[in-house]
Amino acid sequence: MPSVIIETDPPIDPPPSFAGDSAPLVYFLSFAFAGRYGSQHALTKASMLLRTGQHKIDLKPLLTFADRDVEDEADRLELERVWQDAAPLAECCRRVVAAIDVDAAVRERLVEFPTLRDLLDELGRIAAQAADAGARIRVTYTMG
Repeated sequence: MPSVIIETDPPIDPPPSFAGDSAPLVYFLSFAFAGRYGSQHALTKASMLLRTGQHKIDLKPLLTFADRDVEDEADRLELERVWQDAAPLAECCRRVVAAIDVDAAVRERLVEFPTLRDLLDELGRIAAQAADAGARIRVTYTMG
């Protein structure tokens, strides 16, 4: 089952993790990223509503993630590249959650992923905790 793994540098205590299944977050991140390639999935459409129109949310901090399974040097380099400041990720997640709460069109596209809003909120809280500790954050996923 796909899952998101969060790391901080320096490490914070307790180490960040999600309380439940984070697969819907993996799907959202992947389909939001795939929007640039023409994806028409409901999660892609939700991300487009968040980026444009009334919300105009810069999703770059949320879309800075990588596959955790390293197969070659390029994968290792990508894992290093996705370290980021935690505060922009926390703010991005806060804005996305707020948009979901007020926009029925976004919620309509997320109906098959009822836990996604709470996962984004949880990621935002983790990122805020990392920012408060002066730590960088890395978001990765694994498919197994």
